[in-house]
Amino acid sequence: MKNKEKYYRALIENNGQLNEIDLGTSVGLSEEETTIIISQLLSEYKIENIDNRVCKYSPMKRVKKKTIVSR
Repeated sequence: MKNKEKYYRALIENNGQLNEIDLGTSVGLSEEETTIIISQLLSEYKIENIDNRVCKYSPMKRVKKKTIVSR
């Protein structure tokens, strides 16, 4: 789980400059480990697939929930 958090933070900082495998290698992961972490992050809806960049994945934009106040 530590590697997944490290990869996720690196993905945020990367801003699409390196492809996903090279990014994993830069944080010390093998190609297989990187692929597993990407699939886990996709299933958790933390990242999304974007085809028009060097890196095919990008962190999901968080939607702020509005608080409903009871009257």
